[in-house]
Formats: sequence, C-alpha cells, structure tokens
Amino acid sequence: MRVVGLLRGINVGGNNRLKMADLRAAVESLGHTDVETYLQSGNVVFTTSRPGSQLSETIRERIQQTCGIDVPVLTRTGIEMSSIVAANPYERDDPTKVVVTFGPADGVLPDLDLDLFAPESLTVHGREVYLDLPFGQGRSRLTAALAKFDDGISTSRNWRTVLALAEMTATPSAHSNVARSNRAGGDATS
Repeated sequence: MRVVGLLRGINVGGNNRLKMADLRAAVESLGHTDVETYLQSGNVVFTTSRPGSQLSETIRERIQQTCGIDVPVLTRTGIEMSSIVAANPYERDDPTKVVVTFGPADGVLPDLDLDLFAPESLTVHGREVYLDLPFGQGRSRLTAALAKFDDGISTSRNWRTVLALAEMTATPSAHSNVARSNRAGGDATS
C-alpha cells in the first residue's frame, strides 16, 4: 500500500532542518520500501505492508532517533489522497491559492465569522480543511486568523503539492517522474 507521510514545519524559516536523504533513510530503516520525497518540506511517500494507527508515531519516533528532531507526522494512504482530491470544493487556475490542511482528527469549523474574510473561504471535509485563498497565503487574513486555532500537529500543503502527492501514492510506477523532477523545490507551508 502506498502512503504519504506529511511532516509539519520541516525546512521552513530555517527551522527543523532535515535533509530529504536523511528522511528517506529513516523511513527505509523501518522496513518501508519504494521511498521517495517530494520537495524539501517533509513529504515522504513509501510502500508499506504495515499500515495502521501507529504508523505516524513510529515514523516520528524514528526521525527523532536518527535525525535529532521531533516533528509531528501525519499519514494518508493513496486511497485517502484520491478522496481528498475528489472532495476539493474549490477550482482555481493557480493551484497555490488552494491549500489543504491535514489534521489528526475530523476537522471542526473554527469559531470565526467567515463572512468577514470574503472572498477567502474554507470548507471542512473529514480530517482535512480546504482553504480558498484568492490573494495567496502570504496576504491571507483567514490563515492569520486560523493560526490561533493551531493544534501544533496539523500541516498544510498547497493544491499543486496535494495533486503531486496523490499521483505519487496512486501506484509505485506512477510517481517516479514527478518525484525526481521536484526533489529540489520547496513548499513554504507548515
């Protein structure tokens, strides 16, 4: 089964520096195979025969043991990533203006008057929160307001990254070219 591990806050603003080769090695040391990373922001895709509720914590512990940093890790299977893509309520020509926040549990609509943030909006679907940010993340009043609800575990990716990770988790053979061509890039989300 293909799975993506989403690490929170890797290589953002000079904090939690982690080489992707070290991340791949840590995940491989747990017996997972076909391990690849995407960008430099803590996205690792792998094949495992041992999915389960402890997978995220096992990876987190191994990264702490081998790399010396403690960061939250959330996992999603290829099937879950496909469902996340299908559930996206927003269409934008610029895929960096739609952001998905991955959470550890079913999302809860924050106590905000969302009308105050129009035309920005959000939709909660299962464990994910979809954000429509027509002016981008850097100028978003909504993401600034949501920061006060930060649980310290959830992590966000822009739509371009979500699509790439969904492709990488679809099948082992479908992900190779995407991953290789994007290993050096960056995704400045937390």
